Amino acid sequence: MMEKRSLLYEMSQKTPTVLWNDSSSIQELTNSIEINNAVGATCNPVIVLSVLKKEWETWKGRIPQIIKEMPTASEDQIGWRVIEEMSQNASKLLLPIFERDKGRNGRLSIQTNPKLYRDAKAIIEQAERFNALAPNMIVKIPATAAGIEAIEEVTYRGISINATVSFALPQAIAVAEAFERGLARREKEKKDISTMGSVCTLMVGRLDDWLKVVAEKQGITVNPWILDWAGVAVMKKTYKIYQQRGYRLRLLSAAFRNHLHWSEFIGGDVVISPPYEWQVKYNASDVTIENRMATEVDPVIVDELDRKFVDFHRSYIEGGMTNAEFNDYGPTRRTLRQFSKAIEDLSALMRDTLIPNPDL
Repeated sequence: MMEKRSLLYEMSQKTPTVLWNDSSSIQELTNSIEINNAVGATCNPVIVLSVLKKEWETWKGRIPQIIKEMPTASEDQIGWRVIEEMSQNASKLLLPIFERDKGRNGRLSIQTNPKLYRDAKAIIEQAERFNALAPNMIVKIPATAAGIEAIEEVTYRGISINATVSFALPQAIAVAEAFERGLARREKEKKDISTMGSVCTLMVGRLDDWLKVVAEKQGITVNPWILDWAGVAVMKKTYKIYQQRGYRLRLLSAAFRNHLHWSEFIGGDVVISPPYEWQVKYNASDVTIENRMATEVDPVIVDELDRKFVDFHRSYIEGGMTNAEFNDYGPTRRTLRQFSKAIEDLSALMRDTLIPNPDL
């Protein structure tokens, strides 16, 4: 085992902030655990495509076997089986951490089909299936209107969730309230909640990305460095509310674009979940490990974002969006489209093995 002397490892020892690896690559996750003390990992359609490219020598023989094992399966079904198996493989590396931390950490985050984002019943059914794949699964559910409904129900059923496709304070509050309702129903029936380890993701970099798109489209002149603070400001304000209200799930920072999406959250009882390549960058940086979560974003920055961007205002204030408005929010649409396209690309990749091109 390699020595653990990285900045991220130091963070895990000196603060309550923990690291999850934003990849289900076996090699990357192994390194992240050994070098950086990672205690969780993520799988989604975009990640699966990336891992298949990196680990094709492993999967090019396994995919034909899966096709034989599922003789009537469609290319979509084969693709989802690959997602499940990749998640199960990664979950084994995390199982000792899961057992040590009694469910709070050591989980593999597996994403429900993004195309189901409007169908709570279908999300719940897939969450049940994914939860049964391994004892340390955590199921990713989008913070859409139907997703919020599903989060309450699967929490009641004892399934740990990771709210995803989430960028805004109103979404994170809706997730937390749905989660608490689900817990309350379990507690009323005296069902165990002691090993549940749910989180709510804020895709901080994707909010920044969206405001940059809006600035370009609408010709908004803004100090360019201001736009790198939007997701940070939302995360910090949301964290403060979570702490004040005692919500029983943690926030998770995802969608990394710069070191602020890590360094500004150090010291919080939160999860940071960067891809492995970002972990390498962070460890090579001169960032110091100190509590910055408690330091508020400069009010001048927040004021400029709030004055110039309606979508920042909607993201930053409680009540800025209703549950019904989550689906049509710009970052939601962009992310669902990307995730859905990844599912289609994965199916096309399975098709190349299932139905080889006779013209080649």
